Amino acid sequence: MNISRYISSKIDGADSGSFTSSVTKIAIISIALGLAVMIVSFSILEGFRNEIQSKIFSFGAHLQISKYDTNNSLNAEPISGPRLIQTLRRSPQVDVIQPFARKTAIIKTKEEVLGIVLKGIDEKTSRSPMRQNLVAGEFLTFPDSSASNDVLLSRKVADKLRLKVGDEALFYFIQNPPRVRKFQVRGIYQTGLDEFDEVYIIGDIRQIRELNAWPDTLVGGLEVTLRDFQRLDPVSDNLYETLPYDLKLDKITDQYAQLFDWLKLLNKNVVIFLILIIFVATFNMVATIFIMILERTNMIGVLKAIGATDNQIRSMFFFRGLSLTLRGMLIGNLIGLGFCAVQYYTHLIPLDPENYYMDRVPIHWDLTIIIVLNVATFLTSLLAVLIPTYLISRIMPVAAIKFD
Repeated sequence: MNISRYISSKIDGADSGSFTSSVTKIAIISIALGLAVMIVSFSILEGFRNEIQSKIFSFGAHLQISKYDTNNSLNAEPISGPRLIQTLRRSPQVDVIQPFARKTAIIKTKEEVLGIVLKGIDEKTSRSPMRQNLVAGEFLTFPDSSASNDVLLSRKVADKLRLKVGDEALFYFIQNPPRVRKFQVRGIYQTGLDEFDEVYIIGDIRQIRELNAWPDTLVGGLEVTLRDFQRLDPVSDNLYETLPYDLKLDKITDQYAQLFDWLKLLNKNVVIFLILIIFVATFNMVATIFIMILERTNMIGVLKAIGATDNQIRSMFFFRGLSLTLRGMLIGNLIGLGFCAVQYYTHLIPLDPENYYMDRVPIHWDLTIIIVLNVATFLTSLLAVLIPTYLISRIMPVAAIKFD
């Protein structure tokens, strides 16, 4: 039988009602709250990152290839789609390639007029990620015989034009000669990102081809989704080397730099916050063990007098600290994961989409991060336990027995 562990278990029950009992409760609570806050913080941070990135990628993917244009016009010159797609497919890092085309237009209803950008997509090439943003109606239909007259409006555009699902509106395209098309609202989407919601309407790319008199092989550009977003920079550099000289490649992180800088700023704030939490929890654990040693000074003196070594006594307090740490971690996981589960399934805490790009606090489940946080808390707490136990070697048996 391990003597140190046995005595440690006996001390656990003997502390009830003493000052040490109150201090140990504070230590358990500090560990529990610290771990719970870290789990919730990282879950929310990853939720924000994934939600915002998902909304951005639904409109622009990771990379965008288009004709080089010094004017940065939305009505850019077309490029040959099939040949370029074949070249891009050779890269093992490329996952999805989505052709697109854009054309500016003016929408006129009985009561309102609004300038927008019609973005044509090709659902036959790949399933559009825009489906995830749909909040009303249905997604576009793509008949084989002709171009679809369905469009998707954002919630903001629909409200401004006072349109709802099933309504029709006239689109005026400024070109020579001017063209007019009547489209029907098939569905309404909402991303919460003003960069998209106030500008873009989604339609069939074949409508833009007909308006521009393009053959089926021409597209306005290609949106490329990679298998690993973390490899965006090196993969984009490699792909750029394979492109013709008159094409440009834009990274999503450059196109929407403000949003990605905001996400980086969130990272920094959370890291600083977590360091403060770990520091407080560690300080509480060190203080707790110090108080336990001071209250048990007489016992330490007696144990040394009957032959107990410093390592045995130190192990006794180590097991005591280990017990407190495990209790705190168990409670912390229950609180943190419980809160995340409630928010994930009930959307209990709402957000203002005008400021946060979403209508609720997002939660992302990442088992790896949860395990890392638990391991970090465990190791930090054990280190905090070991620091004050080295005070035991300086306690002299005769002085300790007389200590009051």
